[in-house]
Amino acid sequence: MPYVVTDDCIKCKYTDCVEVCPVDCFYEGENMLVIHPDECIDCGVCEPECPAEAIVPDTDDRAAKWLELNREYSGSWPNITRKKDAMPDADQWKGVDGKYDKYFSPNPGK
Repeated sequence: MPYVVTDDCIKCKYTDCVEVCPVDCFYEGENMLVIHPDECIDCGVCEPECPAEAIVPDTDDRAAKWLELNREYSGSWPNITRKKDAMPDADQWKGVDGKYDKYFSPNPGK
């Protein structure tokens, strides 16, 4: 039962979750993070750390559509193991609906 990152992360990319992950299962895209579902140990410590509330367990109704996206991009984006600054205007994007269709980037993070 892994945790997954939803589109609430897009254009925010807070990395507080990365700092607490004991197995380093986060991967960084250009404007969001994902969790590798086969590496996640379901400890749940990342969920309360996310200011955007973008992390949910795969048992959550919202998780189904994001599980495959997390799986796909965790296979090609670079692993992130340390906290970085959030995107410059992250607080303005927190809570904005429908970010995936307009703003998702398949490009890896740097």
